[in-house]
Amino acid sequence: MGLDTSGDVIDLARQLIDIPSVSGDEQVIADAVEATLRMAPHLAVDRIGNTVIARTHRSQPGRVVIGGHLDTVPAHGNAQGRVDGGFLHGLGSVDMKANVAIALRAAIDITEPGYDVTYVFYECEEVEAERNGLLRVVRERPELLACDVAILMEPSNGGIEAGCQGTMRVEVTIAGQRAHSARSWMGSNAIHSTHRLLGALDSFEPEQPIVDGLTYREGLNAVGIRGGVAGNVIPDSCVVTLNYRFAPHRSEGEAQDVVRSFLAEAGLADAVLEVVDSAPGARPGLDDPVIAGFVAAMGVPPHPKYGWTDVARFAALGIPALNFGAGDPARAHRADECVPVSQVREVEERLRTWLATTPA
Repeated sequence: MGLDTSGDVIDLARQLIDIPSVSGDEQVIADAVEATLRMAPHLAVDRIGNTVIARTHRSQPGRVVIGGHLDTVPAHGNAQGRVDGGFLHGLGSVDMKANVAIALRAAIDITEPGYDVTYVFYECEEVEAERNGLLRVVRERPELLACDVAILMEPSNGGIEAGCQGTMRVEVTIAGQRAHSARSWMGSNAIHSTHRLLGALDSFEPEQPIVDGLTYREGLNAVGIRGGVAGNVIPDSCVVTLNYRFAPHRSEGEAQDVVRSFLAEAGLADAVLEVVDSAPGARPGLDDPVIAGFVAAMGVPPHPKYGWTDVARFAALGIPALNFGAGDPARAHRADECVPVSQVREVEERLRTWLATTPA
């Protein structure tokens, strides 16, 4: 059964919020989105897993992708949508069901867009990369994502966030020597030995490189630590997990070199380093004429995206992309997640106006 699109964008967003769609459980919401899109005769609709793609075919001179993910993080007492005090509350209201509602209404209502448009509503963005719905489309039907520019409707507080930083998680294993804790001097405590690493991280000065005119801020932080054998054993191994957020002028290989150099300077060149997850960043792409036209039409200056988003997947395909959506990213994934109703309406109006305008 399709969604009721007779109301406004907030009504549609509440319907989407009320459909549970924690990552890996998107079938019901994907069914609803697909049924809704198939009612629009101007759209060609495809589905891959729980990712739904709808395209116009008007032989326009360019094609734009408008993308948004259908999944959310697990609920925290906020599974139902509600409007209160000028805010739309509920799981995924910010990240990113209000923005999915904006894109879905545009797909249904704008029958003669200035560009041909591909709308992509995809699964499993909030979990590990190999499950990501966009990545599956790239593997199985890459022609469905062919375009000149991509706009990911990630929450950006109604502004434009260009490009994104890369992210890398590495595990640093520090070795010791096991011994009975009653004779600790006969061993070497690997947990104690992490003090050099943790101290170096505490004094780490992140770089703030300028990339295509935008200033990014890098970060290297410990996000996990594990070690220990038993309550009476000196541990011979301790693993510290680091997360490095790197500006998009670095490749993944260069980012790994930065981490290795950091360890060497901390006196830990012999520590074992294993990359357990990595995703490249994306340059802002502000010199692309379509991107430049979009920025000018929105009337707001672009800012760097500090987090990682799927714009990087398009950058890897040679397609410039940016982030534009309602909602403060700092409110995403919180129990009190909410987005200003006025901002949702404003973002919708600006996007629809741009989509309906024939480019000069």
